[in-house]
Amino acid sequence: MRNLSGKAVVVTGGGGGIGGATCRRFAEEGAKVAVFDMNLEAAQKVADEINAQGGVAQEFKCDITSRADVDAAVAATEAALGPIAVLVNNAGWDVFKPFVKTVPDEWDKLIAINLVGALHMLHAVLPGMAERRYGRIVNVASDAARGGSSGEAVYSACKGGLVALSKTLAREHARQGITVNVVCPGPTDTALLAGVAEGARDPAKLLEAFRSAIPLGRLGQPDDLASAIAFFGSDDAGFITGQVISVSGGLTMHG
Repeated sequence: MRNLSGKAVVVTGGGGGIGGATCRRFAEEGAKVAVFDMNLEAAQKVADEINAQGGVAQEFKCDITSRADVDAAVAATEAALGPIAVLVNNAGWDVFKPFVKTVPDEWDKLIAINLVGALHMLHAVLPGMAERRYGRIVNVASDAARGGSSGEAVYSACKGGLVALSKTLAREHARQGITVNVVCPGPTDTALLAGVAEGARDPAKLLEAFRSAIPLGRLGQPDDLASAIAFFGSDDAGFITGQVISVSGGLTMHG
């Protein structure tokens, strides 16, 4: 993909399934990858894998719900890897239960991680991108933001906010050479999905139901998401901004 070699790329939640795959994909394209994660051990594992393959990566412990953490990690990244050219807001968290059974403490955590965390990252990184008149931002949302999803009311609200935020920032920063796009995963074979299945009465049946509902006949894999994210982070997508794409095997086909 065009113009990723040597660029500094930040991926939040980089120690997880989709985040780790995204870090590895950017590294394969020659980017210098900052692996942000609350779990420093998980982030270090991803960075070590990349470096062992001849890439360039460094792990950073970062709680995106803390602005102080974000500012410190962004400063450390730019000191170590150079100006941030690409930001991938991938970190997320969910709790699966009907809305009326949720409690305000759960809302606070969902909002802090899925929406406020992205706000912190964007607010910390955008001024530098604007000054350099270049940037690629990819926000990872969910089709729950557009079609709803039973048991994910507050999560859906957060992701809907992230989609709206992305479109607004795309308008505000287009003249500064910054693009802002959204990738919406469908059911993907990650630890999060496994946790959902474990909470079901029949985990195998639930996973089979997901597979059966997907026209392409399989669950998504983290690499499927990484490919779309890397595309939006590259100059191959330099004339695309304010857009939302589903990577769902055809489960959702929004116009």
